[in-house]
Amino acid sequence: MSETFHTVSDVMTRTVVAVGRDASFKELVQTLGQWQVSAMPVLEGEGRVIGVVSEADLLPKEEFRDSDPDRFQQLRRLPDLAKAGALTAEELMSSPAVTVHPDATLAEAARIMAVRRVKRLPVVDTEGKLLGIVSRGDLLKVFLRSDRDIEEEVHRTVATCLLPGTSVHVRVREGVVTLGGQLRDTTLIPVVARLARAVEGVVDVECHFRGVGRDEAERTA
Repeated sequence: MSETFHTVSDVMTRTVVAVGRDASFKELVQTLGQWQVSAMPVLEGEGRVIGVVSEADLLPKEEFRDSDPDRFQQLRRLPDLAKAGALTAEELMSSPAVTVHPDATLAEAARIMAVRRVKRLPVVDTEGKLLGIVSRGDLLKVFLRSDRDIEEEVHRTVATCLLPGTSVHVRVREGVVTLGGQLRDTTLIPVVARLARAVEGVVDVECHFRGVGRDEAERTA
């Protein structure tokens, strides 16, 4: 059986390159290049995350290196101009850092990334200390679950628990769950579909249930 992913701690990268707040501009460029990452946490003390510095934070120094922006552009690009003159991680980083806890669900992490428009999240404990990092690619690992694993979980958590005694057929192909059979209460179909869609690794859900007539329901009761 393949590995099942449910929380950020299941998919995060635990070996993380990070820098201190006093790291120089050149050190930042060298570290990003050496480790082939596009961003990294900035730490203080015993590993508490205070910010994140990315390639985007470093680019203004090159962009404004030989330019003389007019007053309008200066007012419009004040944050970038400040970063163009920055020399340390503390001056360059985005702070406070957008972080996530290890017990957060993958859906919660995905929503944070979408709303805050970030590509990765430092994973921290209750004291804000770095535990790992989770990226968009890490969150997509959930879709590597085998069809068999998904089928077993859908059958166990949805069909058996919600619809005991009902003949429900579950089939999964390429992550798409197809549910079928006969239901006495067809108003449950949206609930069944929503619960199946909540199973990690499910790409989509298709329902092909048939209602059971009153006479037939009495015969099968």
